[in-house]
Amino acid sequence: MLSHRLARISTRPTKNLVNRVRRLATKPDAAKLDLSPCVKGILADVQNPDTPIEINGWVSSSRISKNVAFLDVNDGTTYEGIQCVIRPPSLLPSGIKNGTGIQVKGIWSEGKGKQKYEVHVNDTSQGKVNVLGPVDELFPMIKSNHSAQYLRTIPEYRWRDQSLAAILRFRSQVETTLVNFFDSQMFIKTHPPLVTASDCEGAGELFKIESSSKLKNDEQFFGKDAYLTVSTQLHLEVLCAALSRVWTLTPCFRAEESDTNRHLSEFWMLEAEIAFVDNVSQLTKFSEKMIKSVVTNLVADYNGMGSNLINTVDKSTTQIMTDRWEMLLSKDWDSITYTEAIKIIQNAVDSKSVKFETRPIWGDSLKSEHEKWLAGEYFKNPVFVTDYPLEEKAFYMKINDRTTEEAGTTVACFDLLVPDIGELIGGSMREHDLQTLKTEIERRGMDTTPLDWYLKLRENGSVPHGGFGMGFERLLQYLSCTENIRDVIPFPRSASTCLC
Repeated sequence: MLSHRLARISTRPTKNLVNRVRRLATKPDAAKLDLSPCVKGILADVQNPDTPIEINGWVSSSRISKNVAFLDVNDGTTYEGIQCVIRPPSLLPSGIKNGTGIQVKGIWSEGKGKQKYEVHVNDTSQGKVNVLGPVDELFPMIKSNHSAQYLRTIPEYRWRDQSLAAILRFRSQVETTLVNFFDSQMFIKTHPPLVTASDCEGAGELFKIESSSKLKNDEQFFGKDAYLTVSTQLHLEVLCAALSRVWTLTPCFRAEESDTNRHLSEFWMLEAEIAFVDNVSQLTKFSEKMIKSVVTNLVADYNGMGSNLINTVDKSTTQIMTDRWEMLLSKDWDSITYTEAIKIIQNAVDSKSVKFETRPIWGDSLKSEHEKWLAGEYFKNPVFVTDYPLEEKAFYMKINDRTTEEAGTTVACFDLLVPDIGELIGGSMREHDLQTLKTEIERRGMDTTPLDWYLKLRENGSVPHGGFGMGFERLLQYLSCTENIRDVIPFPRSASTCLC
């Protein structure tokens, strides 16, 4: 029966089928969800005054006097709350504190204070306040203004802090913006594996994984050594060779024991691979456009994206934050070569205009202090640094054809440096010639066995391609002016830190 129906559908004109699907999707029942109204939805679609309404959420503050009680209720869907006016206060259940989960049934009314609307609960309107979840006397979030350091010690509760809740909403909006951006550029979102048998970066800072049952017998679950991925790039290249433009936003893991305010052991990485590009400048321009798409939404306050942050931080942070957004959009970002960057830093040191712990020479890696100074003090804007020395970068990067007398062999790569953060994005052209890639791997003395599958990509239909990776939390940290990267990820994991 089903096969006959499908056959009939397949013989109809495509346009008719599309129109039928659209009509079904727009029927009233298709949009009806059996969910209670949320605060964001109520405020966005304001009802007429003097109509019954139900509010569900948590008490963010309360004020109780002899004749009236005020409750501010927020459910986390927006930074805004709804004031509930209870008259007489005897209608209020006993024991309500900040953090109590409640349900309020009352009348939607025009406000008399700062808020345009509020909910009135009184004994003539059959209004009621129900406690859904009480809190005990020791509940830490009864008090506000806890330090960020203290809040990290209570991972089960800390996101009920107003400022931190705003970060989670912001995180969601940034991801949505990026999804829309990549979709507009004809990219396909993919899902590479988190478990891998190869070390993409070649740095050896991996988490090795094994089944606990196999450890007892000295066996291997996957039949070989397996690790949590440090980057999905190699697998993303496989997908790029089939789909041309691919991207992902996925967890990555580094066993680096850094304890700084911008390092995590588990973090989210946005990675993209693009076929049929042949110049690093194509990658830098694309990544600039990608970040500016997020900042543009912030400045335009798209879907409340900017006001969500502005209304949950102090005035001084607001000024720094909005200045930062405007700076990012003010002009096209500069681009210099690594060789030029070394000269700029050396000249600054030699002229005694700046002091660094180290004075780099050509071939050295740029330290964090150099990166932050270049972007924050010298260019006062994000800056792309391209064409790093071959020995400083990974085996898969395309070697530049030209060298100069002042510089050694370089690769077609880039880092995006931003003020206060340093490196935000790293990318490169990938070597697509099989023999050239094999020669470089052999020169480095690497074991090719784990990379046999990767090398086969270059055997059939290999085309010029490149890509980049961006630490998602670093972008969030920078745009929200958050001091510590552990405060922009729900459950931070770092060396000696895994509380729950």
